[in-house]
Amino acid sequence: MTLPSRVTIVEVGPRDGLQNVPATPSTAAKVAFIDRLSEAGLPVIEVGAFVDPRRVPAMADTEAVARAVARRPGTRYAALVPNLRGLARAADAGIREVAVFGAASESFSRRNINQGIAESLAGFGLVFRDATASGMRVRAYLSTAFGCPYEGEVPASRVAELTDELLQLGAGEVAVSDTIGVAHPGLVWRVLDAVASRVPIDRVALHFHDTRGTGLANVLAGLQAGVATFDASCGGLGGCPFAPGASGNLATEDLVYMLDGLGVETGVSLPGLVEASRAIAPHVPGDLPSKYFRAQQAASRRSDVDPRDA
Repeated sequence: MTLPSRVTIVEVGPRDGLQNVPATPSTAAKVAFIDRLSEAGLPVIEVGAFVDPRRVPAMADTEAVARAVARRPGTRYAALVPNLRGLARAADAGIREVAVFGAASESFSRRNINQGIAESLAGFGLVFRDATASGMRVRAYLSTAFGCPYEGEVPASRVAELTDELLQLGAGEVAVSDTIGVAHPGLVWRVLDAVASRVPIDRVALHFHDTRGTGLANVLAGLQAGVATFDASCGGLGGCPFAPGASGNLATEDLVYMLDGLGVETGVSLPGLVEASRAIAPHVPGDLPSKYFRAQQAASRRSDVDPRDA
């Protein structure tokens, strides 16, 4: 089995992970979380989103967060922007890498950004143009690429067509995304086969949720297809507020543990990720979904027990 020798992990926890939590962590807690992620050696961290706070209240402090984080050499700090206004706000806060959020299904596009696909692409083209002219990196998410909560199955040919169009408009990379966590390895291969017939596979990233427990299996399928960039969320935080039933993203700890075992380099410290999850855990309700983090927490509790008290 031939796999990429090195993988780039795009950490989306501070944005995708925290955008839908019932109680939003403070700005200081978000900054501390991001600083721990930087210390863990993550190459790309999405710090937040410059969106309408009335639609996503948890991202209202993104500008303050972006200005306060400690910028580590070797880490790129990115943010989601929906339009030119968001792009200007991001640039003013010192962000040099942005992402737009498109969809492969018409219904989800209208529910998520209140625009049809054609209208959204026209707007994204303007963002790509201005961002590129300013020397900024640009990425595009293509959500519902493996299934839509409103329309069901999405044709792989449509995913391939839109991936190609986003790249032609100026995106440097397209993150083909399983917004509702319905993907499985067979579907991953089928979609990537269609996508790779139209665009270079090294311009494609994958964004998985672990809603049905197939997140890591899907990553392995993507690796086998030649993809070498994957999104993940420390602690397994996340879930799209506009996709009913979509639980947490693939946990960064779980992903790095698997990649370490496969001998695939990431440059990311697994103990550092655990510390980042420990930093944010008290500020979010419930237990973090990451299986690796839970195992480490259980092991720590066992080691703290005096054998005479057992």
